[in-house]
Amino acid sequence: MRVFATLFAAAVLMVPAGNLKAQDAVNIGKNNITLKSDLMTPEALWAMGRIGAAEASPNGKKIVYQVGYYSVAENKSHQVLCLIDANGKNNRQLTTGSGNETDASWIENGKRIAFLAGGNIWAMNADGTARVQLTTTGDIEGYKFSPDGKKVILVKSMPFNEIIKKNPDDLPKASGRRVTDLMYRHWDHYVESIQHPYVADVTENGITGGADILNGEPFECPMEPFGGMEQIAWSVDSKSIAYTCRKKTGRDYAISTDSDIYLYNVETGATKNLCKEDGYEPVVVDATKTMKAQRVNSEENLKNNPGYDTNPQFSPDGKYVAWQSMARDGYEADRNRLCVYELTTGEKTYVTESFDSNVDAFCWNKDSKTLYFTGVWHGCVNIYQTGLNGEVSQLTNDWADVVSLSMANDGDRLLALRQSLSAPTDIYIVNPHKEKKKTEIRRITFENKHITEQLAFGKVQQRWTKTTDGKDMLYWIVLPADFDPSKKYPTLLFCEGGPQSPVSQFWSYRWNFQIMAANGYVIIAPNRRGLPGFGSEWNEQISGDWTGQCMSDYLSAIDDAAANLPFVDKGRMGAVGASFGGFSVYYLAGHHDKRFKCFISHDGAFNLESMYTDTEEAWFSNWEYEDAFWNKTLTDAARRTYENSPHKFVDKWDTPILCIHGELDYRINYNQGMGAFNAARMRGIPAELLIFPDENHWVLKPQNGVLWQRTFFNWLDRWLK
Repeated sequence: MRVFATLFAAAVLMVPAGNLKAQDAVNIGKNNITLKSDLMTPEALWAMGRIGAAEASPNGKKIVYQVGYYSVAENKSHQVLCLIDANGKNNRQLTTGSGNETDASWIENGKRIAFLAGGNIWAMNADGTARVQLTTTGDIEGYKFSPDGKKVILVKSMPFNEIIKKNPDDLPKASGRRVTDLMYRHWDHYVESIQHPYVADVTENGITGGADILNGEPFECPMEPFGGMEQIAWSVDSKSIAYTCRKKTGRDYAISTDSDIYLYNVETGATKNLCKEDGYEPVVVDATKTMKAQRVNSEENLKNNPGYDTNPQFSPDGKYVAWQSMARDGYEADRNRLCVYELTTGEKTYVTESFDSNVDAFCWNKDSKTLYFTGVWHGCVNIYQTGLNGEVSQLTNDWADVVSLSMANDGDRLLALRQSLSAPTDIYIVNPHKEKKKTEIRRITFENKHITEQLAFGKVQQRWTKTTDGKDMLYWIVLPADFDPSKKYPTLLFCEGGPQSPVSQFWSYRWNFQIMAANGYVIIAPNRRGLPGFGSEWNEQISGDWTGQCMSDYLSAIDDAAANLPFVDKGRMGAVGASFGGFSVYYLAGHHDKRFKCFISHDGAFNLESMYTDTEEAWFSNWEYEDAFWNKTLTDAARRTYENSPHKFVDKWDTPILCIHGELDYRINYNQGMGAFNAARMRGIPAELLIFPDENHWVLKPQNGVLWQRTFFNWLDRWLK
């Protein structure tokens, strides 16, 4: 990191931090808040600070981390950087500007901290002083310095006109888009630019130039829609870069999940695909059918890693690259395994095969022989370790979700972000032990203690029940915050999305079980068929069977609660859910046999024939439905899927329903929510539609979030209280 010593002393590019443009920014931070009640409100939720990424200093003594604060009045957020000693002392905010400061990392062997502000890289001393600007282009969206400090990866967007063609120069005000292939929009935006990583030199005169790693290639890195710098890694000797990329466009991109790990030689520019054999030729597929039985997923081709391969990390000794790997093409919810690639031999070893669930996050131990990872099992995300031979052991066993994991850099200890159904995210230091009972977990931040200590929280319980096919199913119970065992309470069946996302110990700022409990509701949240954490067979049973066993599982859970939990009022039950959970609500509306008194569906699929061609990621519909609806030779599963689409059972709807949708949701288009609402009203059923022109699959703006919560509980209270 010697180069930084001269860089920081140089006059070039040294712009005082006060010159950050802040005319559109708002200075929002942590405030002392006195609540009017001990029951959680939307305003209390939005007042909480949201801890993001955290990174330990090279010597492990300090941790820099990011926190987001929100203002409902201003309808804005403010991202700040904070520092804390690894022992939990001396917590302080480093941010001085009114704009957002994000993506902090340690540089110059821990003497300085780099960060992003205003689209540029800045640096400061570890105490927040001597802030200097290292770039001036204003277009940097991510960065990662090489271990020797001589180079830096810069992620920037570039124009992309492969799918949406550029309009004529003499029509600068034309708003039309000429689309020539699929994937013309993704998640919540039209794809008219893509990200590329550039390698730039760090010199005495600043960060200069930059060579495009994907020069001339029409592919994105990091990958849409959620990829970040975790998809790119430096080798220990700073000579190579491993990166994640799906080198496809248009229809080929839309129907495939085949991303690979590439090794880029910084000196020569040569690139090697670590996933595919030399000379590999892409397998031809039928774009209108599931890839389950196609040759691309044959046993012979699986050695070429046709599924998602993401997030590479080099071992500390430089001998290996590890990454998360899904086996099959077209299946975005395949089991995420941990693959270790030996650089000298090209041998790939999957070291988590004995763990029949997903690897959600991972990191190398300093010994280069051990990897730590997180994964869900029985509704909790705990920490595990594995050796290079695949000997997996569990290190923690808590009712919690570990959502981020890295080395604490002070021996073998880990740095983790951790949350639960009763606690927002905080930072923890974990001292792992091969006996999970001896693993030490110590919380070092208390970001929202000033709020949570004023609130009454509902008790969380775990219950198992039998399903209609004789299996054991776990469901979470959350009791009202002011619970009285002698009373009966209105009860909500929570329907999970995904469809293969776990009902774990998550903390949400919208689908928050504690705010539901504060409003006097019992929550029943089943880990129904199709969720990870109960083995692959349980997880995969939902594909091609959206309206079969998983729907029976929902009803098994709520029926068990109604029959055996004396505080559940079976005459006041509702069902709520988003995404696949919203689809579940629309389906249950025609199949609930008078169980429920009201429904709420957020961004749910209503008409599966329409959904097949509406959604942008065509691989999802292909895998889940198995066939395009127009194929004359539908599989049995495809025929069953389309025949059981919720829109075909509106004639059986008889219960009030609230439909919520974002117009920028390109995963499940807003016509689905409007269609459901219109159908309900045409049938004369009490219904409301909450439509957000400026939100996607989620609700991200503070005032929209509060409106969502108020509408949600007003609807429930109207029919269940």
